[in-house]
Amino acid sequence: MRLTQYLSQAGVCSRKAASRLIAEGRVQLNQKTATPHTPFRGDESVTVDGQRVLLSEQHLYVLYNKPVGIDCNCRADDPASIIHHLTLPRRLFPVGRIDKDSRGLMLLTNDGRLCHRLLSPQYEHPKQYEVQARPHFQNSALNPEFKKKMEQGVVLDGQLTQPCQVTLLSHDRFKICLTQGLNRQIRRMCRALGYHVVDLQRTHILQLSLDELAEGEWRHLTRSEIDAIKAQIFQ
Repeated sequence: MRLTQYLSQAGVCSRKAASRLIAEGRVQLNQKTATPHTPFRGDESVTVDGQRVLLSEQHLYVLYNKPVGIDCNCRADDPASIIHHLTLPRRLFPVGRIDKDSRGLMLLTNDGRLCHRLLSPQYEHPKQYEVQARPHFQNSALNPEFKKKMEQGVVLDGQLTQPCQVTLLSHDRFKICLTQGLNRQIRRMCRALGYHVVDLQRTHILQLSLDELAEGEWRHLTRSEIDAIKAQIFQ
């Protein structure tokens, strides 16, 4: 097991974030600062910022309806960090991100294996959003041409986004289902087509949905929801 995997399975953070912690010198093995090249056997004493880290025996899964203004980072020095706005029974980390100026459904867990599988781009797990967008200059409502271009892909930084599904809901609202997770992807796609996003809400992750979960509230996943997700992503 790699040290990054150990930290992820212990519920500290994702593997990517664990790599950053190690590079920043914040992880110690047997009271010695670890580096990206430090061997890890698995029986060492592991600490992060001086706090002992042990593998979790019980995995928890939480759905959270994130409001605008809360950042998905887990930095204690950031007043907007999710850790200051979400009181959970154990330390969990977000599976992916929602922009600070966006809102909606988030999954948090200490299950590093599930998190890694959900975030891996090779598995293309769907996430659905509802978006309100308005034109930059022209007085033009969302139209079939906008839908077609979004679905076929938009060039961002020289890269064509993957095909997606778009449903027009009104003159300025649409629903979009993505299997890709580029940084601020929906906002950038809209901007490239001459629109700016006024409101962006994630409504679904796989088969999980907001339903009656109020903004700012969270709940545990049910046993059937956990089993259904694992059956889908580990098939």
